[in-house]
Amino acid sequence: MVRSLAGDLTEGKLSRRRNFRDPHHSATLQALIGGGLRVRPGEVSLAHHGVLFLDELPEFSRATLEALRQPLESGHVTVARASAHVTYPARFQLVAAMNPCRCGHLMEPGRSCGRAPRCGADYQGKLSGPLLDRIDLCIDVPAVGAADLALPPPAESSADVAARVAAARAVQRQRLAELDRKGKLLAVEADPAAGLLSDRARNWSKARCNADTDGALLAAIAEPDAEGRALLTRAAERLGLSARAWHRTLRVARTLADLDGAESVRRLHIAEALSYRRPQPRAAMAA
Repeated sequence: MVRSLAGDLTEGKLSRRRNFRDPHHSATLQALIGGGLRVRPGEVSLAHHGVLFLDELPEFSRATLEALRQPLESGHVTVARASAHVTYPARFQLVAAMNPCRCGHLMEPGRSCGRAPRCGADYQGKLSGPLLDRIDLCIDVPAVGAADLALPPPAESSADVAARVAAARAVQRQRLAELDRKGKLLAVEADPAAGLLSDRARNWSKARCNADTDGALLAAIAEPDAEGRALLTRAAERLGLSARAWHRTLRVARTLADLDGAESVRRLHIAEALSYRRPQPRAAMAA
């Protein structure tokens, strides 16, 4: 329906492929979020249940990047205009790429510019703390040398990785389905005459994977062991993790445990999830 509103259906046919959108960094806030005379959906809605890939992330305008915060949290975006007030779905997976600085050689001795490391702090400073707080996995990728390019392809293919991910998601669906059934039973027992579902049970019925969980449901599936909770508590105090970062770390740790085939979240999973948290740009450069 969203693609139809945007006039993006080829010959009017439905598509069974998940959406992948990769707008140029010159895209305006209206193009990314939605709007215009006819209040058309933007890239965040066209990527619903798919991937929104933003290359050269700091090259986007700051206002455009800040507008991503609300749909990343809520899964929808509301476009308000004088002539219309429209809410579009926007539950997408954000994937972004960026250089460490404008010249791209900040981490390479002898090749960085004369403003290093200040140039890196200024460049990365376009990404605000609240936006970085909503990004679960941040990975530094070193430059690939000629010797690396000559190496044979890795033993594990993309198909192998996809199979592991599919198996982990199947485990998550089964776990949440079992909790959904238990939640419904508890709700019916609480009010057998009306047979109404509690808010908690209703939220359970909507969750399909770890990313959909929050609050009591997240606590029910991702409670770490004693060592893991102690590590997370110490990290939250030392790194100044927000409540959002705390919950996102638990979700990542639960997914890591699923990929590991573990029943419970252990200290190892908490430690790995914390390693993916991105420090504030200026604090990282100072360190």
